[in-house]
Amino acid sequence: MRDIVIFFDRLPWLIRLILAFPFIDGIAYGIYRIAKGIDENRMGIFIAGIVWLLAGWAVLWIIDLITVIIYGRVTVFA
Repeated sequence: MRDIVIFFDRLPWLIRLILAFPFIDGIAYGIYRIAKGIDENRMGIFIAGIVWLLAGWAVLWIIDLITVIIYGRVTVFA
């Protein structure tokens, strides 16, 4: 799981921005949050990842898009 987290953390800003677009965001950043939750042994991040897989494509992508534009990375919520 650590390799997935490192991979996403090292992506260029433009690729992170593209991954934050609707439909892609739910899968990409949902997997990222699940991997980060497992890697850091934090259940809150893991649950956020599952929620992102289910609803990230519909509504939650807006949060990721804004945080990538402003901060250059996604918010983990935990």
